[in-house]
Amino acid sequence: MSGFDQSKSAHSNITQNKLAGNHSKVAGLELEKVSRRGFMKLTGLMGSGLILGIGYSQYSLGADADSQLGEFPMAFIQIASDGLITIFAKNPEIGQGVKTSLPMIIVEELDAAWDHIKVVQSPINKALYGDQFAGGSTAIRSNWDSLRNVGAAARTMLAQAAANRWKVDITQCSTQDSIVTHTPSGRQLAYAELAEAAANLPLPDKGLIKLKSRDQYRLLGQRKGGVDNLALVTGRPLFGVDQQIPGMAYATYEKCPATGGRVVSANLDQIRKLRGVLDVFILDGNDNPMELMSGVAIVASSTWAAIAAKRKLRIVWDESDAAKDSWSAAVATAREITQSPNKKSANQETLVERGNIDKALAEGTSVEAFYQYPFASHAQLEPENCTAWYQDGRIELWAPTQTPQSGQTVVSNVLGIDPDKVVVNQLRIGGGFGRRLMNDYMAEAAAISRKIEGPVKLQWTREDDMAHDFYRMGGFHQFKGAVNKEGQLSGWKNHFVTFSHDGKNPGRGAGLSASEFPQPMVKNVQVSQTQLPWATPSGWWRAPGSNVLAFAVQSFIGELAVAAERDHLDFLLDVMGEPRWLEPGNLDTLNTKRARDVITLAASKAGWGRSLPKGHGLGIAFHFSHAGHIAEVAEVSVSADKTLRVHKVTVVADVGPIVNLSGAENQCEGSVVDALSTMLGLEVTHEAGRVAESNFHQYPILRMPHTPEIDVHFIESNNPPTGLGEPVFPPLAPAVCNAIFAATGDRIRTLPLSASGYRV
Repeated sequence: MSGFDQSKSAHSNITQNKLAGNHSKVAGLELEKVSRRGFMKLTGLMGSGLILGIGYSQYSLGADADSQLGEFPMAFIQIASDGLITIFAKNPEIGQGVKTSLPMIIVEELDAAWDHIKVVQSPINKALYGDQFAGGSTAIRSNWDSLRNVGAAARTMLAQAAANRWKVDITQCSTQDSIVTHTPSGRQLAYAELAEAAANLPLPDKGLIKLKSRDQYRLLGQRKGGVDNLALVTGRPLFGVDQQIPGMAYATYEKCPATGGRVVSANLDQIRKLRGVLDVFILDGNDNPMELMSGVAIVASSTWAAIAAKRKLRIVWDESDAAKDSWSAAVATAREITQSPNKKSANQETLVERGNIDKALAEGTSVEAFYQYPFASHAQLEPENCTAWYQDGRIELWAPTQTPQSGQTVVSNVLGIDPDKVVVNQLRIGGGFGRRLMNDYMAEAAAISRKIEGPVKLQWTREDDMAHDFYRMGGFHQFKGAVNKEGQLSGWKNHFVTFSHDGKNPGRGAGLSASEFPQPMVKNVQVSQTQLPWATPSGWWRAPGSNVLAFAVQSFIGELAVAAERDHLDFLLDVMGEPRWLEPGNLDTLNTKRARDVITLAASKAGWGRSLPKGHGLGIAFHFSHAGHIAEVAEVSVSADKTLRVHKVTVVADVGPIVNLSGAENQCEGSVVDALSTMLGLEVTHEAGRVAESNFHQYPILRMPHTPEIDVHFIESNNPPTGLGEPVFPPLAPAVCNAIFAATGDRIRTLPLSASGYRV
């Protein structure tokens, strides 16, 4: 069954928030302060039936939980008298499938029938649901234990209620498909018949909560369609652009194309006379790109009227403090720095130094290469938008945001009101990939709504999105590597040139870790970093850092395999070394056995080593990120005019147990398509602080005819489950580039591929 219908009037959303999100008491019980043994027994809320409130953190913190946590969030399961079970999905849905997968975790342990389930997007309330955000592929891993315990605790209470009614021991009761069965007699009771009695039981002790083992799963690991699928394919209004409030106005907002520019003057009187324009005014802003920058707001009777008027704006900007960034200048500087080995830049720092790299390079066969990749835009299909209604010192917003709780803080800061006077309704998100971790569009909508003292929907254009993104930063790597006479990797040197906003730390997603593969595996290593100044905002972009580091590192590994005169697969496996955790006891670090297993299986499934027609090639790559071990093999062909066709991509992932097989496959397939699209021709170029690209005619995303066959496999290890939204992205580019080399002998060291003359 599909989730909450966001197309309903504002009043239904407000009612839901008042019920479960923004009032401090429900049925006379404090929600923000509940003891660890607390248990809510609520009846008569949200229609007929009963809501079970269970503290979902208390069973998952280990033996010393009491000393770690005095308060804990709450989660809800509603069991109606007609048997319908409502599960609240706590995190934003951005296409990654969490509105389906997180409820599946609860339902598996609850032992309920999936066709009895209705999923509702939860209100935004940290006291009730803990942290609510979409980012970092963390939803499954951070909620796995707690949500399993929510379901298992509720199942235990329902079984105990049945045992009490039958006057039998709970060990004689079993559960399945929303029914409790007394095994010896065959008597049965539906969950709906037991919910009220269960709610009046004390919360079971931790020792009585029995979580299922993997071989007992009936739901997890199966393919389940998304709970919003029917609404999506039938065009029901779920997204921010669909939001409607009776009597609302429509707005656009124009900011300086160079970040930091401020409005001096504008042709406001002329704009006011245009058809449909209700108001136009300047907002000073607070000079924070993550909140509210100076600009001109146009409020109109329709989105089209607002956009049409915006095109006739003539603004004089003060750009004395605006960004002056230049990509061409950055490229020239990076090449000068990296190709002058005896010239050390003022802000160069050493990240890793071990062994004797100079000796390794001198004694072995050495390879040197310069790799480069550009800035990129998130280019999500739904441009930024937000609906806001300010009245009586309070504001309510309807926003497609990845970070609704941070959005509350941003709006609170901009308006100067208490956070508890900011209500955020979470809408389904039409793409984000990290862009909607920032909530500047929420701040803009809030400021406009307060100015007009009424409801308004702010709508960005595609051009706004391209001009005012928080971009993935470009970067440069000057590599030197050595292989010894045995054909093994013996030396690794990398001078990394990146960008910084403050001169101290790389921008978001633009750093290089000391543990980046293969640095920990090599005896002789020297890794240094230079940060170039950059004023234009940067942001986390799908698989931050890894999305470009994998291209450079895994491609250069391919170069070293050629220098060693070894098969790339064998060379890569040899670099991994013996099976081990790089940091024993830390599940967030690379495990070389898991790495070897995915690499070996990917090669096997792709038919590594088989003969191919002329102009065809296979390429392999591995990358570890977001706790996921991923290997990919790409099969490509290249024609004489450099027309590239990616025929097939084989993906093997080890992210622990799979929750929703359909969603997991979708994540892998989407990552491959997104990564291929990005590497082929997507780049953002800055000159004089402005972005040259304005729309998809200059930023051509991949079209359906060019999508390869994607073959996905999972190794379901017993390690805790981790996310899939990001780790499958990074290996694609190096796998394709290594395949191009195998097919043509042409080594790709610059992205996008269009820069080297390739086309699809």
